[in-house]
Amino acid sequence: MKINIYYGGRGIIDDPTLGVLSRMSDVFGELNVQVEQFNLFEHKSGITALPGTLKGADGIILASTVEWFGIGGYMHQFLDACWLYGDEDKLKGLYMAPIVMSTTHGEREGMMELACAWEMLGGIPLDGICGYVADTSTFERNESYQKLIEKKAENIYRSMNQKMDSLPTSNQAVKNSVAITKITDLTPQETEQLSRYVSNDEYVQTQKKDIAELSNIFRDKMDKEQTAGHIEDFMGKLKSHFKPVAGLHAVYHITLTDQTKDRDILLRVENQNLECKAEEASGSDVHASMTTSVLEQIIQGRMTFQRAFMEGNLKMKGDFKLLRNMDQLFDFK
Repeated sequence: MKINIYYGGRGIIDDPTLGVLSRMSDVFGELNVQVEQFNLFEHKSGITALPGTLKGADGIILASTVEWFGIGGYMHQFLDACWLYGDEDKLKGLYMAPIVMSTTHGEREGMMELACAWEMLGGIPLDGICGYVADTSTFERNESYQKLIEKKAENIYRSMNQKMDSLPTSNQAVKNSVAITKITDLTPQETEQLSRYVSNDEYVQTQKKDIAELSNIFRDKMDKEQTAGHIEDFMGKLKSHFKPVAGLHAVYHITLTDQTKDRDILLRVENQNLECKAEEASGSDVHASMTTSVLEQIIQGRMTFQRAFMEGNLKMKGDFKLLRNMDQLFDFK
């Protein structure tokens, strides 16, 4: 039989949890139990790989010390790693005994937190040990306390060895409903690398700047393609609906005011001929300015050039008579 101990404290000399673990390890040794202890503070750069050590264990002990508030960050990191990378088949039914000693307050809450977390991971929590220790030396010299620790170690061994059943809990039901968020294609090493990048503010700001620049490039490209498409479509419609007016010679310049690029259409009328280009015209007889939507309405036959001018949707410079001729030159009815 093998029991793994995962210690989440800081490893200071007067940590009462270390004294409890030492006495329990002696009891396990007398019972011919193989014990392997993992000090999480020594594996802080590789905690994400520690769930792999659960495979050879018949049961585990999660031990931590409450020094000011809660069970500490190392233990939380280990539990997160079990959730993200642990073998579900191995975690399911794996016995865990929580050991939480406190030098301030909150030992019962810490033990309950470990028990609830282990249930959500699919394991089976056992009765553990929690207690408040004001003076480590006095605690270790108290024989009654040592006997209680020895008795608890024997009970933990008996429960793990006999594989005692437990009643189902609501935490296990929660695990089944939220486990769908656990899926990840990243390895623990890749996740660790990504975490370092995310915590680097300079790297994050550089990435945001690069993303913004790329977004602007693609947005400008899409706007240009979309505008170019509008221009080509408009010129095609103007050509197909052109009806010559005898003796008319005029240069029309249409500007789409809501576009930043490819916004100008040149129309040069010479009797029966029409020249249509996507460019500005210098010295035009009529310069008409309107939005894309207004020109679309004119081409769809729902508005005329003259009506758009009268309603203020079209602004013009030049010969007003030639503007009225536009509705004769381009009949969209």
